[in-house]
Amino acid sequence: MVSIKSDREIELMMEACKITAETHEMLEKNIKPGISTYDLDKMAEQFIKSKGAVPAQKGYPSGEKGVPDFPSTLCISINDEVIHGVPSKRAIIQDGDIVSIDLVVQKNGFHGDAARTHLVGNVSEEARKLVEVTKQAFFEGIKFAKEGNRVGDISFAIQEYVKKFGYSVVREFQGHGIGREMHEDPGIPNYGKKGKGMRLQKGMTLAVEPMVIQRQPDIFELEDGWTIVTEDGSLAAHYENTILITEKEAKVLTII
Repeated sequence: MVSIKSDREIELMMEACKITAETHEMLEKNIKPGISTYDLDKMAEQFIKSKGAVPAQKGYPSGEKGVPDFPSTLCISINDEVIHGVPSKRAIIQDGDIVSIDLVVQKNGFHGDAARTHLVGNVSEEARKLVEVTKQAFFEGIKFAKEGNRVGDISFAIQEYVKKFGYSVVREFQGHGIGREMHEDPGIPNYGKKGKGMRLQKGMTLAVEPMVIQRQPDIFELEDGWTIVTEDGSLAAHYENTILITEKEAKVLTII
């Protein structure tokens, strides 16, 4: 069911989104060659809790028999890891890596969700371009995130922008509604047709998140039951924000 937020609910949700943005800013200052993804995860957990909020991804159920709930505050995915990377003391970030960090904060009963892909040290121009295109794809998509438009208008814009650079969008995972639940209706694919899908209404809050692969779109899941990687070993990037549908332009809630 789609949740239309009241002004008061939006006000409460903005607190969670602000902490989400602040956590990303803190992580950007601390990510560097030699640090483990485990250390970044612990920094984020401590920071979020210091704000009176909850790291919502920690303990998120897998939904698959035999796969444990997600154990960490952050999803950290390096290079050919697309999404849902599990932080580890053994995963040491290296010079030249691109590192995607996805985090969800819960406060006041509402969620904020955002992802960033960081360039660490001396990154190749190819990697830099992929990250820039992925970020811009989000902004191309939300140009169409207006009351009266449809979900497919956002999806189509993202897909067409990414295709211009010879990249692929991930089809098996998508953006989503967000509010009291981390994942609400509607789904927001990164591909689609203009004029198709649910009509957007004022008060809807959505997590729009281009997930872009350098070459072929094929992916697979590692044995941990969470980490998604590219099948051909090519790089992947991820950029996401929580937005509010208004009568005019979408309002981005997870950028300070």
